[in-house]
Amino acid sequence: MYLTFRWFGDSDPVKLWQIKQIPGMKGIVSAVYDVPVGEEWPYETIVALKEKVEAAGLELSVIESVPVHEHIKLGLPSRDRYIENYGKTIRNLARAGIDIVCYNFMPVFDWTRSKLDYELEDGSTALIYEEEVVQRMNPLTGELQLPGWDSSYRKEDLQLLFDQYAQVDEEKLWDNLAYFIRAIMPIAEEVGVKMAIHPDDPPWPIFGLPRIITDEKALARFLALYDSPSNGLCVCTGSLGAKPTNDMAAIVRRFGREGRINFMHCRNIRFSGERSFEESAHLSSAGSIDMAEVVRALRDVDYDGPVRPDHGRMIWGETGKPGYGLYDRALGAVYLNGMWEALTKERERR
Repeated sequence: MYLTFRWFGDSDPVKLWQIKQIPGMKGIVSAVYDVPVGEEWPYETIVALKEKVEAAGLELSVIESVPVHEHIKLGLPSRDRYIENYGKTIRNLARAGIDIVCYNFMPVFDWTRSKLDYELEDGSTALIYEEEVVQRMNPLTGELQLPGWDSSYRKEDLQLLFDQYAQVDEEKLWDNLAYFIRAIMPIAEEVGVKMAIHPDDPPWPIFGLPRIITDEKALARFLALYDSPSNGLCVCTGSLGAKPTNDMAAIVRRFGREGRINFMHCRNIRFSGERSFEESAHLSSAGSIDMAEVVRALRDVDYDGPVRPDHGRMIWGETGKPGYGLYDRALGAVYLNGMWEALTKERERR
């Protein structure tokens, strides 16, 4: 296991030199943010990002993410052009020496929350998901501005997408995912890139749109689409863990032993109701996920890939991008690293 940290480029209030000072921190998780979805990422742009990270004494460990165009998810005839561009981007990333790519297959909306700044008992603020609030939301009004929502969509664009997705149920979405995977994975294998699909967040349908990467059974079905180390998982404890029936340590042990976990997101949440949760500090005692057991499972399967403290509260008066403050994620990184060191030394003494 080695620690990584999400960085959103020059516009990020968190600076690379600050990340470098977190004990045990090695890598950066970032992306190219100014290329339209579906277009090829230029090699020179990737190299410029990598050089900027390396100049700060860190490595560009993971690209998160190369977005999948909606036409691919919808299975439209134009998908082949976008898949071709996706393959070119993978080749460019490999040429630049980057070998892990995280992505998701969530229709229209990425991770979704109902409130950005819910105040917790200690006075910090966190992202929360309230099912009853989300159920009342109308994504077609154009008035919602929440994390995970692509604000570039116009109202008429969203209406068209919803009309198109009316013809796509879960099985059709599986078919479209399989088409994408079977086209992309041979390229990833050829150039030595490990792909890591991020689970749906939350792991259930929202606004009538299907979501399929939701639990252990779905993860196994996904991996069976293409049996290769290049076709792997990003196991996100906060996303999958939002479904109480998902045993996160068991999931890590199963797919870790199979060598199919290519990236880890460690985030804790606290259940606040049926299909409702608050994001919390990373400690096991702070949330509903036994983070200590998750890290022990990673140690047990000899996981040697990147881990990032995923999301965090806004603490000590910090302002900026909700969920992506420096302080709480830094605390989470040190917490994770401390547990890893203790487990490693425990093993060495046996």
